[in-house]
Amino acid sequence: MASLDLHDLLAYAVERKASDLHVRAGAPPFVRVNGRLEKTKFAALSEMESRKMCFEVMTDARIKTLEEHGEVDFAHSHKRLGRFRMNVFMQKGVVSLACRRVLPSSPPIEALGLPPAVRTLAEEMRGLILVTGPTSSGKTTTTGSMIDHINSTRPCHILTIEDPIEILHEDKLAIVNQREIGSDTADFVSGLRSAMRQDPDVIFIGEIRDIETVTAAIQAAETGHLVISTLHTSDATETVNRIIDLYEPHLQAQVRNSLASSLKGIVSQRLLPKKDGTGQVPATEILVMNDRVRDLIAEPKKTHLLPDLIAESSFYGMRTFDQSLLSLFRSGLVGIDDALGAATNLHDFKLSLKQEGLQTVS
Repeated sequence: MASLDLHDLLAYAVERKASDLHVRAGAPPFVRVNGRLEKTKFAALSEMESRKMCFEVMTDARIKTLEEHGEVDFAHSHKRLGRFRMNVFMQKGVVSLACRRVLPSSPPIEALGLPPAVRTLAEEMRGLILVTGPTSSGKTTTTGSMIDHINSTRPCHILTIEDPIEILHEDKLAIVNQREIGSDTADFVSGLRSAMRQDPDVIFIGEIRDIETVTAAIQAAETGHLVISTLHTSDATETVNRIIDLYEPHLQAQVRNSLASSLKGIVSQRLLPKKDGTGQVPATEILVMNDRVRDLIAEPKKTHLLPDLIAESSFYGMRTFDQSLLSLFRSGLVGIDDALGAATNLHDFKLSLKQEGLQTVS
C-alpha cells in the first residue's frame, strides 16, 4: 500500500469542501468545514511523516527560510486540485502545516452575499478602501471579487502586491500584474515604491502590517490611485484607531487628516455558518465616507461616535454588524445561536430581535 502524501490530504479536503487543512505530528490531520474543525479518517502522523509531507511541496529556499525563521508562507498549485495558501511552521520542534484552499476564481460580489455598497466602493476611481476582519473571515475572497469587478468593468492597470499571490486574475477589460513578496519584490514597501513608476490605476496590497506600508498606501491614494488593502481589525472604528495608533502622538493629527481625506470606505466582516449547513455567509459592517464620517475621523474626541453614525446611515449604504446579523437572521440564513454569538452588543441585539418579534428576551 502506497504511503499517504500531502496531495492525498488535499484531495480529501477538496472532496469535503473544506476551507483549511491542518497537519501536525502526533495527531491525525484535521479539516475545517463550514467554519468548524473536524478530524479526518486518517491515522495520526509521525514526526517524520509530517515533515516529509510539508517538505515535498517546498523549495530548498523555503526550507531554509523555515529553518532560519521557524515559519514560511507560500502558495502551492496542483493541476487537478487547485491552488492553496501554505503556512509551514515549527511547533514543539517539529514541522506543522496550516493550509488554506483558495478558490480558482472570484465569485461575483452579489454571489458572496455582500451588500451593494461593496460594489459601489469597488467602482471608486481613487482613494483608499480597507477590507478587515479576523483570520478566516473571507477577506481574500471579498477583495478578489472587488478586483475581478474592476477587471471586468474598467479598462485600467491593476497592480497587486501579495504575500503570497492567492487568487490568479486573467486580463479582462483591465490588465493585471500580480507581484509576490519574496520572488517579485522584497517587501510591501519596496513594491509600493516601485508601483509609482509602473503606471497603475488600481493597487491591491495584500495586507497592511506596519507604519511604512500604511503610509505608502495613504500617499498612493492621495495621489489619485484606487488602493485596496486588508487589515486584521474587527470593525470600522477599531480600524481607524489602529491606523492612527501606529504613529507617534505628534504625527497623529496629520495622519487623521490624511486618512479622512483619502479613505473611501471600510468593509469589516465575519463569517457565520448557514442555518441549512451548506456553507458560510458574511456578516458585514460597512462604513462609507461622507462629510460627517470625515469629521469624526479628523477629530480624536469624536471618533468613538462612528458606530452610532454607521447605524443611522443606511441611506448611504452603511450598516453595523448587528444590523447585518439581524437581516441574516430575519431572512433565515443563520440560526439564532450563531447570530447571538457574533453580535457586537448582545443586549441591544436581543432588544432589536424582540422589537421585531423574532426572539423573546428573557
